[in-house]
This record gives sequence, structure tokens and C-alpha cells, in this order.
Amino acid sequence: MSDLTPDLADFTGARVLIVGDVMLDRFVYGDVARISPEAPIPVMQAERDIVMPGGAGNVARNVAALGAAAVLIGLVGDDAAADELNEVLALEPGVSAQLVVDESLRTTEKSRFIGSRQQLLRVDRESRKTPRPESLSALAEAAIEAMDDCGAVVLSDYAKGVVSDTVIKAILAAAAQRGKPVLVDPKGADYRRYRGVTLVTPNRQEAALATGLPCDADDSVVQAGEKLLKECGIGNVLITRGAAGMSLLQGGAAAPLHLAAEAREVFDVSGAGDTVVATMAAAIAMGRSLPQAARLANAAAGIVVGKVGTAVVHPDELRAALHMPDPHGIDAKLVNRKQAKERVDLWRSRGERIGFTNGVFDLLHPGHLALLSEVRAQCDRLIVAINADASVKKLKGPARPVQDERHRALVLAALSLVDLVVIFAEDTPIPLLELLKPDLLVKGGDYSIDQVVGADIVRAYGGEVRVSRHVAGQSTTATIERLRS
Repeated sequence: MSDLTPDLADFTGARVLIVGDVMLDRFVYGDVARISPEAPIPVMQAERDIVMPGGAGNVARNVAALGAAAVLIGLVGDDAAADELNEVLALEPGVSAQLVVDESLRTTEKSRFIGSRQQLLRVDRESRKTPRPESLSALAEAAIEAMDDCGAVVLSDYAKGVVSDTVIKAILAAAAQRGKPVLVDPKGADYRRYRGVTLVTPNRQEAALATGLPCDADDSVVQAGEKLLKECGIGNVLITRGAAGMSLLQGGAAAPLHLAAEAREVFDVSGAGDTVVATMAAAIAMGRSLPQAARLANAAAGIVVGKVGTAVVHPDELRAALHMPDPHGIDAKLVNRKQAKERVDLWRSRGERIGFTNGVFDLLHPGHLALLSEVRAQCDRLIVAINADASVKKLKGPARPVQDERHRALVLAALSLVDLVVIFAEDTPIPLLELLKPDLLVKGGDYSIDQVVGADIVRAYGGEVRVSRHVAGQSTTATIERLRS
């Protein structure tokens, strides 16, 4: 990533048009503790559901999460799933959706059941009918009308019938007239239908299917990419290769660009292809070169596969990856609320126990270390929430904190005991507790149980509240007094 700097992760002002197969993704999480007496299958006790836009909708979510604007055009049925999809899309900041209704179709819905750290079952509900020609015409017209204000176009093809030959031709003709790049996340074995597009982004298996070549090593990937360039009339090819990274083949004399995978930990590859094409499109819309866009997409893919479900990548995560590629480094532990929630969802889906403590943590001393060690011994992951500078002044007086919130957070993040550090501006951590719902809340030994703020909230959902042992004579106030004297 030598030619990348963190400022290249700024996609503000970019606008991307996404046209394709939208669907509703439902994730049902729970716990598996026994086998059914009716059949040799696990019994999952469902605990929570998460519903989000899938398919082309997930591409739009990824574009918007990066800080760009996403315009989504898709096709749905006249049913409850379409209503629910419209509702969740309306909650996605940065996404403007126009879903054309085809009464003859059923809105595609995918339900994934995840218990005890692994996906147990996926249930698909979808129509196998071909969309009506008038519905596809209406979709193409809506897309062309929205194209003028967009810097790039994505065709998100999930082989559900929306990205038909007629839609492709209409979009490509309009994009050529307006000088707009068109990217395709492809499906199927015949890429000649994508002739004239700027870039296709198949994964290794999809490229192998389309070319008949193995795509196992660099040489065979290059052969496959060149075959798609020459025989299918495609401008450029980006082949994602999982643990082997990705390879960019450009039309013309440019040498192949092979990028090593940047993920240190892979948990869930669901939607990783959506993240790649979304990042490529947003970068191209910002005027980045194809090699720059590919490196940004590679970094984004390395982040998103470490999350649970069809997740997204945020600009500060991408900037941190460009600045410090190790996703488990100090900077990676400093998160905002939304990122903390994503990380907690990931850990909880693995069955890990989440611990939480909070405080000012000004001038770290042995009492702090004793608290953190004690909490960490009782959980798998430890979140430390620290008061923002303004709230510290309210609590401790105008002379505090000695260290500002950024430096206090960095010191904590450098400790192997700590997994996440979150800064909160409120007087209490109650909003964070309500959001993250830790399994264990611990405060220092100078508190009694009835004085622990948020204890009632944690106990109400079944969490545990404890007070750590007190280390006499250890406090920041005492340290400051000793320094003064």
C-alpha cells in the first residue's frame, strides 16, 4: 500500500448508482445446547433477529458506510418482505432507494440461522419467474434518470433476473453517452453479456466457471483475466481470491497487479464481494486510479471478513488500516459506538463473554491494572469506556484530566488486557451499556454494588455486576497530590 495514504479513504462527495438484485437478509442468532429428539439435528434457541438489505442493497450499504452517497434501483414483489426491505433501507443513512414493484414476483429473502458460533442453515424464499418486461423497462428508465448525478455505476448481478441483457444494454448505452464507468459484480458462465463494461469483479470460483481455467495460482489467474479481457470485450478484471488476495488485470499494456490478502482473522466472508465492488466504485467515482482503487478494496475486504454477517467498512477503519495495517494494533482498539456494537456482535456470535468497565483512567496506576486484570480474568473480551475530557472536568474539576481523552485511550489500548476502548461524552456510561449489553459490569473496589451506575440495567437483561478488590493508596488524585508535595 505504498501509494496509499489515509486521506484516500475520504469518499465524501462521491455518488454511486447501484442497479441490481435487491433482497432482504435476515440473521437469526441463538444458542445450541442439545440435539432434537425428533431427528439428529441441533435445536437452536433463537435469541435475536437482525434484518438488513441484501444483494444490491448490501452494495448500497457499503457505499454509504464509506461516506459516499448511494442511489439504489431494484425490483421487488408486492409483499411483506418488500415492505420490510423499504423500512430497513429508509434507516440506512446515505442510501436513496427506488424499488420498482412487480406484482408477479416474490421479493427475495434469505434467512440465516447462526447458533454457537456457526451458521446452521440458510432458508431462501424467492420467485423463479422472469420479471415482466415492463418492470425491467421501468427499472432501466429510473436508473438512467439517476445516472447524471453519479460518478460510477454498479450492476449487482445475483442471477435473480434484474440484470437482464436488455437492462445491461440500456445501462451501458446511457453510461457511454455520459462518460460514466460501469462496474459489474457478475454471475453465470458467459461474460460476453457484459461486453463494454469498465470492470468486472468475479471471485476465483466465478472466474474459473466463466473461463474454464483453474485460477489457483498467479499464472492461471492471469490467463483467466486475459481471456475475459480479450474474448468478452471487458475493460478490466479484478479477481478476488480469498486468502490469496486479489489480482487486477487491466486492458492495455499494464502488468498484472497481485495484492496479498490483508485479513489477520477471517470470521465471515458473507458479503465480502459487495464490499469490494462498493469500494472500487466509490474510489473510481472519486477519481482514484484502478490500482489505487484495488488496494483500497483489498484493505476494505481484509476488514470486513473479520466481522459477522454482511457487514460494512467505515472510513475511519479504512484510514486506520492504511495507516497501521495490523487490524489488531493499538489504533484498531479505539472505536466509536457503532464499531463497538459490530465488534460485540461478532464476539457474542462466537459465544464469547463480554466484560465492561468504565472510568476516567487518568495517569494509569497499579489500582487500574488490578481492576483490568480482575475483569479480564472473568471474561473473554474486555471493553473499557472512558469519560471524554468535558465530562471529566465536570466530575473532577477544571484541572483534570491530566492527559486528554486521546492519550488516555491510547495508553489503555496498548494493554494486552484490553480489547476495545470507547470514549463517551455523557455523564454516565448508561447509553453504552444499553447498546452493548455486556455480560459482566465491574467497577473499582472504592464503590459498593449499590453505587455502580447502570447495575440495574445490566441485571435486567441477565448480566452480572461485580466490584473489584480495592488497592489501598492507589488513585490518580493521590498521585497528583504526591507530585505537588
